[in-house]
Amino acid sequence: MRRIFYFLATNAAIMVVVSIIVQFLPPEYRSQNGTFLVFAAVAGFGGSIVSLLMSKSMAIRGAGVQLIKEPRNETERWLQDTVARQAQAAGIGMPEVGIFHDPQMNAFATGASRNNALVAVSSGLLENMSREEAEAVMGHEIAHVANGDMITLTLIQGVVNVFVLLLARALALAIDRDGRGLGYFAGFMVGQVIFGFLASVVVAFFSRQREYRADIGGAEYASRQGMIGALKRLQQGQAGELPKQLAAFGINSGVKSLFSTHPPLEERIKALQN
Repeated sequence: MRRIFYFLATNAAIMVVVSIIVQFLPPEYRSQNGTFLVFAAVAGFGGSIVSLLMSKSMAIRGAGVQLIKEPRNETERWLQDTVARQAQAAGIGMPEVGIFHDPQMNAFATGASRNNALVAVSSGLLENMSREEAEAVMGHEIAHVANGDMITLTLIQGVVNVFVLLLARALALAIDRDGRGLGYFAGFMVGQVIFGFLASVVVAFFSRQREYRADIGGAEYASRQGMIGALKRLQQGQAGELPKQLAAFGINSGVKSLFSTHPPLEERIKALQN
């Protein structure tokens, strides 16, 4: 979940900058459909691509990931060997491997390409899951990389960004046709918030579908029973309160919501069992 959080946070920051830049464009650029469409396409896809390129470094800094350069103990050696074996089975380059301190059971994978990725696992997961379950979680994350989920997310987010900019501009021009006054500025900013919020439904839907595929990857690169066991273990951990920065995104959450990036755990377990 963290991979999506950092990606979306970076993308949102970039789009805020784009929104400010739009206010300095000459009025004729704001009102001409063709010209603004080109600007929206460049800004929208540019924002998502920059977010992708920064995803790994943002995740390392944001989560406080300690990369494993040389294993210092048996656990780190096992973790690195497991990821190496699964990456080879998936036909991708060896990702960087790291551990971040978090009592919650968590893991994520991110990176700009299949051969330039990061797989990180929380200390809480290593402490509370069996080796078989943790291995399945690693397989799940390797599947995200092998399936090119971050690349696909980038393309979807780029398209979404373009539509958000165009719709926000349409709202702004409906308020101020000349694109010169405070009404245009207020309409464009409010439109970005509203349409951006609605567009997140599209990104969340994509993310939920990819989770099912990654669960299958976890079963293939490790074991089906291990993947089911890991999901059940996460169910047991739901009783505790989630970290504030993750709660809004529903990680390990069974709440059925259009804005949730993960399907309910019981549905993921049933999918694997069937």
